[in-house]
Amino acid sequence: MEVYKDKQGIIKAIEAFKAKKLTFGMVPTMGALHQGHLQLVKKALNENDMVVVSIFVNPTQFDNKNDLVKYPRTLDADVSLLQTVSTSKILVYAPTVKDIYEGKTVSQEFDFDGLEFEMEGRFRKGHFDGVGTIVKRFFEIVKPHKAYFGEKDFQQLTIIKKLVEKYHIPVTIVGCKIHRETNGLAMSSRNTRLKPEYKDAAPFIYKTLKTAKEKFGTKSAGKVSEWVERQFAKHELLQLEYFIIADVKTLKPVKRKSNKKAYRAFIAVYADDIRLIDNIALN
Repeated sequence: MEVYKDKQGIIKAIEAFKAKKLTFGMVPTMGALHQGHLQLVKKALNENDMVVVSIFVNPTQFDNKNDLVKYPRTLDADVSLLQTVSTSKILVYAPTVKDIYEGKTVSQEFDFDGLEFEMEGRFRKGHFDGVGTIVKRFFEIVKPHKAYFGEKDFQQLTIIKKLVEKYHIPVTIVGCKIHRETNGLAMSSRNTRLKPEYKDAAPFIYKTLKTAKEKFGTKSAGKVSEWVERQFAKHELLQLEYFIIADVKTLKPVKRKSNKKAYRAFIAVYADDIRLIDNIALN
């Protein structure tokens, strides 16, 4: 399996395969790969001849420098894991910060029609400018036919679709279902940093989401939100940052339910100093 550290190398390799009329999928990641990532890669391989997996901890999307420093970097283990899926149809692009940003590690500023100011955008200043910058850069370098993103980061998925639409980038964005541990916890690279007692407590997040979904069938969004807040107020280990029920298209919090709209519940929780996010479709 080839691992490319610079854009010239990956571009040359991709062009050689595209000359053979092969199609390319892309799975952008920050590494510390897990089974959730592998599901994205497998889906990409089912729908394309070749797949580029990028492994890059992007500094411009971290509002917390401590989180950036602590983010797990496990390139050798990541490559070994990818080899269990395919040794010949996956190209790994693991660039340096210099290769991507060329000495100017700053974000481009984007207008995502307000999507960037909801939920994560309220709590992580500049985060989606960083996401938009790196994803746009990857699309310019790799030029994939399709790109695959998990629904765990549903807001990010929605924003990337908006990025492609507004900048007329010729790539199809494919959203993939959340992959969970057997206990319901949404798979995340951050899970590896959870202390044992917090790992045991974390499935409470998804359990609460499922009950919130049931309650949303008969109660207002406000009543459901109040119930969720009470559950976490009583929890000894988990601290709720936000719980929001939003319109899936605008991501704006729902004020009054409509049978003509689709809704999703979004949550962010701190388990010690580890921030975990999750979401669930409500209707």
